[in-house]
Amino acid sequence: MLDAIRWDTDLIRRYDLAGPRYTSYPTAVQFHSQVGSFDLLHALRESRKAQRPLSLYVHVPFCANICYYCACNKVITKDRGRALPYLQRLEQEIQLVACHLDPQQKVEQLHFGGGTPTFLSHDELRQLMAQLRKHFNLLDDDSGDYGIEIDPREADWSTMGLLRELGFNRVSIGLQDLDPAVQRAVNRLQSLEETRAVIDAARTLQFRSINIDLIYGLPKQTAENFARTVEEVISLQPDRLSVFNYAHLPERFMPQRRINSSDLPAPAEKLQMLQRTIEQLTAAGYRYIGMDHFALPDDELAIAQEETTLQRNFQGYTTHGHCDLIGLGVSAISQIGDLYCQNSSDLNEYQNALASSQLGTSRGLVCTQDDRIRRAVIQQLICNFHLQFATIEQQFNLDFRGYFGELWPQLQAMATDGLIELDSEKILVLPAGRLLVRSVCMVFDAYLEQQNRQRFSRVI
Repeated sequence: MLDAIRWDTDLIRRYDLAGPRYTSYPTAVQFHSQVGSFDLLHALRESRKAQRPLSLYVHVPFCANICYYCACNKVITKDRGRALPYLQRLEQEIQLVACHLDPQQKVEQLHFGGGTPTFLSHDELRQLMAQLRKHFNLLDDDSGDYGIEIDPREADWSTMGLLRELGFNRVSIGLQDLDPAVQRAVNRLQSLEETRAVIDAARTLQFRSINIDLIYGLPKQTAENFARTVEEVISLQPDRLSVFNYAHLPERFMPQRRINSSDLPAPAEKLQMLQRTIEQLTAAGYRYIGMDHFALPDDELAIAQEETTLQRNFQGYTTHGHCDLIGLGVSAISQIGDLYCQNSSDLNEYQNALASSQLGTSRGLVCTQDDRIRRAVIQQLICNFHLQFATIEQQFNLDFRGYFGELWPQLQAMATDGLIELDSEKILVLPAGRLLVRSVCMVFDAYLEQQNRQRFSRVI
């Protein structure tokens, strides 16, 4: 079993930098407009030839209410009718993409994100799933990982029953904070009873896994009131928890301008929140997976990390990194072999492209050999906190120390500081470095010096 993480305030102060979350390498910041739908079609045909299994992501952008902290691609509307033209274009995209794949390619993983996927009516959800089943090889034996993001204010027992009937077996529940003052400050009023009702329904209906999302660093939060939220959440016994650091970037995300910056907790208070949360979750038996994620020891993410098979992609930590990821819907990202590509983030542009029977691909990139090498290094560090140089040397036929020679002084400095153990054979991220693993990965990021760090959240 991996050692527990160790809190080291001095290291955190020195290495709490702004940087990518590495759901991909290169990151989406590197995507460019020279990649388009032709590249996507070529990659889909290669996927078909290789008979690789699939992971589908479906983006539903609509929300009835705005949450001021949110940085997702969304459309705020009370008009449920706006979903219909979007679904028509989404069905066209499903057909256009699927005809370049083999019906035998199994969909091991499916995820509906948003926005609020349950903004859709029951009939619309049925129709959308029917289209996916018609054009893709979705599994019928409940063996796939089929998840959906849930806003408890937009779901009830009948909704949960429908989702289970449609084949979903995992739910991720947005909760963020239970304190009424915090909820008012971010315009998301949501009771513990609403959340508990959805979880009770999921358990009764035998959903396989329940994840709860929390955010620390929101306006009006204190270490004391956030600890109460964490205690209540522990009592709900989710299988997984995501505890995200709120990144206040009002210049990039307009809804955040409605947050009074004087209400935000000071950096020292945020650190106290995280430290206390880690202590509470560890005491309750949760394992730190990495990058804000915690799981019970019998959860498959924790098991995969034990077995060093854990992977990471645009859906976060996963056991399905071997699948080609197909993103469907506005702003959705695909990762197929060495191609990354993203649909337009503008709803009208996306819908107009498909209205003209064109795919909505607007940007992306094709990985170089150097990208592939660095991606493999970052993946090992961020998933397993451990990298054997021989693994990279055998996979890419190179000398690790020679290839990354100019990085050695930085790695040695991290070793001296106690973040990592470094020798001629390996890098081991030590317990005091695990919260800061992004900072270790950033050493291997060839693009970072060219980028504006203000685009990224801080590590802690």
